[in-house]
Amino acid sequence: MTTTRPRHAIPLRRALLALALGAAVVPAAQAQGSNWPSKPIKVVVNFPPGGAADTIARAISQPLQDALGQPVLIENRGGANGNIGGENVARAVPDGYTLLMSSGGMVSVNPHLYPKMPFDPTKDLIPVAAAARILVFLVTKPSLPPQNVKDFIAYVKERPGKLSFGSPGTGSSPHLAGEMFKSQTGLFAVHVPYRGAAPALQDLLAGQIDFSFDPGIGLNQVRAGKLRLLAVGSPKRSPLFPEVPTLDEAGLKGFDADTVFGFYAPARTPPEVVTRLNTEINRILATPAVKERIANLGGEAVPGTPAAFHDRAMADSARFGAIIRERKILAD
Repeated sequence: MTTTRPRHAIPLRRALLALALGAAVVPAAQAQGSNWPSKPIKVVVNFPPGGAADTIARAISQPLQDALGQPVLIENRGGANGNIGGENVARAVPDGYTLLMSSGGMVSVNPHLYPKMPFDPTKDLIPVAAAARILVFLVTKPSLPPQNVKDFIAYVKERPGKLSFGSPGTGSSPHLAGEMFKSQTGLFAVHVPYRGAAPALQDLLAGQIDFSFDPGIGLNQVRAGKLRLLAVGSPKRSPLFPEVPTLDEAGLKGFDADTVFGFYAPARTPPEVVTRLNTEINRILATPAVKERIANLGGEAVPGTPAAFHDRAMADSARFGAIIRERKILAD
């Protein structure tokens, strides 16, 4: 006698098998998290070598490697204002072996800048640890006559559209600082976007552009007299140049273009891995050598919790989103 199997039996069995396999994945992931790390860790920097994100990542990578007992490898994946590197990490396996070092702009700026992003930075990535608050410095080529902010504003106003300023890319915090500056002063200067802060600095030193809001990598050139520092685009003065006023003090009330750089991981990375990374990075940020490296960029180390890092990004999102809408800035 032939037994007829009900039509729903095979789909039901497949569904039960899928559930069983899914249930097995969670303990496996937890077990992997408890054994972490057991192989090299890759840190994707979503900007080219030589910029602030790259400098910070490399300052932290060696002591992090020593603490974890595994190699920590840096991979630069610049482009699309950080989106290329961000997407690469967002799509990675969430096992703690692929991390992202980024400026806060990827979360606080890019969603306002790009009508369509290839990933959602607030859903596909999770904050691990803030690393540094980076200031921007209004610097000019020394051949320009102005010696202070007041004279510089007057100089640019007399030459509408004749001067240019560079940035690491459209929507980067140095670019938005320039747009804030133009908005508050009524100036017209041409924005020249580059693929990173280092190429913008090279052209400023070569006299190809006239000024920039430098994220700290040009401060040695300021000390050498190859650039002129006029002001700090931060709510407070830099301890490296205590005599240099902020733009707020120079008359641009409330001017604040600071941004926080830090580490992210793919969503669903095991919580114990995130906690371990946060603990180690915070400890490293408190060491004199790393504090000095970040201070040399004109910034400051900002250890804290992942939640505090997220809250800062959301506050920056409201601030930068407003200037993006006002200036009608669109991604290239």
